[in-house]
Amino acid sequence: MARLLGATALSCLVYAAVLPESAFAQGLEDIASTVPEGSEMLLEADTLVYDNNDETVTASGGVRIDYGGNKLVANQVSYDRSTRRLIASGNVEVINPDGTKVFADTIDVTDDFGDGFVNALRVETADKIYFAAESGERRGGFLTTLNNGVYTACEPCAEKPDKAPTWRIKAKKIIWNSKTKTVRFEDSTFEFFGLPLGKLASFEIADPTVKRKSGFLIPGVSFTTDLGMGVSVPYYFALSPTYDLTVTGTGYTQQGFLGEAEWRQRFNNGEYSVTFAAINQAKPEKFDYNTVDSGPAGDPNEFRAMMGTKGLFAINSRWDFGWNILAQTDKNFSRTYGIDNYNNFIQRSEVFLTGLDDRNYFDLRGMHFDVQERTLDTNPDGTENFDARDKEQPWVLPSFDYSKTLDQPVFGGELSFDVNSRVILREKLDIQYFDPDVPTNIETVNGIKNSSARLTAEGEWKRSFVSDGGLVMTPLLAFQADTTGVDYSSESVAAIQNMAASHPGGSFMTDIRDAYNRLLATAGLELRLPLLFASEGSSHVLEPMAQVFARNDEPYGKTLGMPNEDAQSFVFDATSLFERDKFAGYDRIEGGTRANVGFRYSGILGNGWTTNGIVGQSYHLGGENSFSDPDLVNVGAYSGLETDTSDFVGLLGFATPNGFSGSASARLDEQSLELRRGELKAGYSSDRVFVGAKYAFIQAQELYGFDEDRRELSFGASTRLHESWRAFGSGTYDFENSIMAKSAVGFAYDDDCFTYLMTYSQNRDVESRETSSTIGFNVSFRTLGAFGTASDSFSDL
Repeated sequence: MARLLGATALSCLVYAAVLPESAFAQGLEDIASTVPEGSEMLLEADTLVYDNNDETVTASGGVRIDYGGNKLVANQVSYDRSTRRLIASGNVEVINPDGTKVFADTIDVTDDFGDGFVNALRVETADKIYFAAESGERRGGFLTTLNNGVYTACEPCAEKPDKAPTWRIKAKKIIWNSKTKTVRFEDSTFEFFGLPLGKLASFEIADPTVKRKSGFLIPGVSFTTDLGMGVSVPYYFALSPTYDLTVTGTGYTQQGFLGEAEWRQRFNNGEYSVTFAAINQAKPEKFDYNTVDSGPAGDPNEFRAMMGTKGLFAINSRWDFGWNILAQTDKNFSRTYGIDNYNNFIQRSEVFLTGLDDRNYFDLRGMHFDVQERTLDTNPDGTENFDARDKEQPWVLPSFDYSKTLDQPVFGGELSFDVNSRVILREKLDIQYFDPDVPTNIETVNGIKNSSARLTAEGEWKRSFVSDGGLVMTPLLAFQADTTGVDYSSESVAAIQNMAASHPGGSFMTDIRDAYNRLLATAGLELRLPLLFASEGSSHVLEPMAQVFARNDEPYGKTLGMPNEDAQSFVFDATSLFERDKFAGYDRIEGGTRANVGFRYSGILGNGWTTNGIVGQSYHLGGENSFSDPDLVNVGAYSGLETDTSDFVGLLGFATPNGFSGSASARLDEQSLELRRGELKAGYSSDRVFVGAKYAFIQAQELYGFDEDRRELSFGASTRLHESWRAFGSGTYDFENSIMAKSAVGFAYDDDCFTYLMTYSQNRDVESRETSSTIGFNVSFRTLGAFGTASDSFSDL
């Protein structure tokens, strides 16, 4: 009986092992290891008959066997000791510990599991892979043949089980060789929605137990005007369990052969990759002088190449080290040829060290920004092209951030510290030229040539008190000190002096020095009074709020000279109304005494609606107003904070339970209530439809080069036409230039095992009105692979 039970249990395991995905996934050697040592087997049956004469043991009637997490259910299980064969028959079902289910009419296998036969086979794996066959045979202990087999990764329709899946492969023979770790399909047909698309020659794939196997991968296609039609064929080398290599050859009808190679290696604590790509262009004349800057203007080099590497390693549970570096023969090669992971318009190369522990954060990194643009650094006549931006991008060597919040209260409040530093190296003066025919337009110095460095330390203490009436009082003390060292080039000094002399606000002083030292002390108080209004069907919270910050004046605020590298982007709206320092970075600091006053509101209505809003104003009470003092990029101009009484800012939004939502934000002139800046959003979302639109308005800003108001409408929509079919589109209309700047449409099919995506997009240049079009498509079969264009073809959506 012990021998019977052992053989029966092992037969369950081996039978599961000879079938695809998890069936192919386990060999006989693996089976023994899946059963824990000392496992006991449970056998249940209506009848158990032991025949000494025929040397058979038969269990019949609701047979259930459970051994080490493996389960077998059948009408009858018998073992013949003389032939050493075990037979399970009648509604046989085997369930493996990994969730794989095997169904059959009959299992007939030798007790050494070298040979066997299965009739009316059906397999369902845990990850939804399905196999079926009229019969299956195992010979020699390593070769399994499925006769008239079917393979698919599509889940059967619950309502119509007999309905053909989205796709399937039918083959007269499916042969698994456990020695070579391969699965071979012979005389096969690919069916799509039940219709045969064509015969397939005999082909072979890796055994699913082999996670990585050398061989050809799914090819890809692409098309651009400069390159022509491209067909990519990748080949994968599985060199080791810890490293591999992918080599890709791409043939372009216009430019010839592009070779790519990617090496990847993984360790216990991280991984890295190295990518190479190169081409000897067959028709470099297809690129005009505004396309690529390799070689003399109008004669781009034939040979172009790149090398990129990325890595990330965990030093321990708190510290990470990594890098992302790109080097190439010209600034636009990787983007032109769509090299994966290196084709962003702004490519940031960096090396970094980060740490995070409880309430402490550390970040140290060196960076360089590459602008992968078509514009040349020099014009055809050899003069400097001021529209080129690549050499204006800095080297940051390094940037450093550290913050710490003490765990224990200090005088009952929270004490935090921040340290920031950066070193900037720039090869070319970053200066922006505006239309000289417009008198109010001036130059801005976005970045000086040569180097600058800054070190900033900041501490803040704050504590909240709540009165009996619910008033929340939060006093605050803050102190900031920094020093900035600058090495000005002669071009930088001349540009700064020219800007000071030509500024429409009058002549400004320039203060060109080697070092700038600043100290800023802040004492602040915040008052909030949350008021709750509740009824049976709704609740509302209205919170009047006021802040006062008393500070000394911003050092060097009235002079031009100190660089501004990290505080150039600034928008005053309802979301920044109650910020202590409204500048975006450390190079500018808000000085003087200021009060922020306003209301915050949130509400929940009985019908499921939710609402929220902010409205308020800011007041400059004393000292110098930092937002009225220009710097090298005029960051405070048109902000709405440059006057003692700021513009009004507000935000109001709502959402409904039936999918509608909307919001409106605005900045209004403090005297005339004229709209300075505004945004409207509206949307509807349901199970089948999404519609969204956004309208943005910005008043003319001459000092930034915008002489007219800017108005733009962006919209997008998606609708599910059927359970699996959907259509979608998006667009952006520029009212100022009366042009549809971007537009895209597409449709897609997606279900559990198949995805199809087709898109068409257009981008229009505002000045030249030239239109560039992109067609993208992608076809993906689950477990088989994908075919189509690169994912960045869909970026406009």
